[in-house]
Amino acid sequence: MKTLEDYMNDLAVVHLQMPLREIKAIRLMIHDEQKNMTPEELREHYDKLERRMQEQYGLKFAASA
Repeated sequence: MKTLEDYMNDLAVVHLQMPLREIKAIRLMIHDEQKNMTPEELREHYDKLERRMQEQYGLKFAASA
């Protein structure tokens, strides 16, 4: 599994200035992690992320109608 440092040195981002390089590297890393997930796996992933954010930051998300 590639680390963020690997993505930062990827040829697709190495030419960018630092703030943009880091953002692009993170986007590539997220894409690679999620590209083979089924829709159900993605929904579960984002549900876990939502619960973790609610617990960590005390956020309350409104349910959509």
